[in-house]
Amino acid sequence: MDLQLESGPSGHQVRECTADGVRVDNRMLTRSFLLTADRIEDDIALDAVQALDDEAESSRIVERLLARQPELVLLGTGSRLMFPPPRFQAALLRRGIGLETMDNAAAARTFNLLAGESRRVAALFLLPTDPATTG
Repeated sequence: MDLQLESGPSGHQVRECTADGVRVDNRMLTRSFLLTADRIEDDIALDAVQALDDEAESSRIVERLLARQPELVLLGTGSRLMFPPPRFQAALLRRGIGLETMDNAAAARTFNLLAGESRRVAALFLLPTDPATTG
């Protein structure tokens, strides 16, 4: 899916979502990453929402999200919507941070809209390490 959006003062913009990756600005990312209007963290060692069921992994990701101080977290779960484990959801909600889960294409559109409104949004895009294994 191609997204047509003009660059603005809001920072990073998602330009394209495919089964293999997400293009942010002019950079195609093919591994999971965390995105805010001013930062891309492309060293997220997570390739599926099920990995968030691990307590240590969930805590690590939550701490990285909290460091970005979002009011809302978008969780892009790949080409299909998959809900995260309750532990992950609860960790954010306990801190007053909203969580919206959607497929990556919807997360991209929502991120662009909210970042364009200067909202404090963080998006975690999950990309499989082997796209052929996704259904």
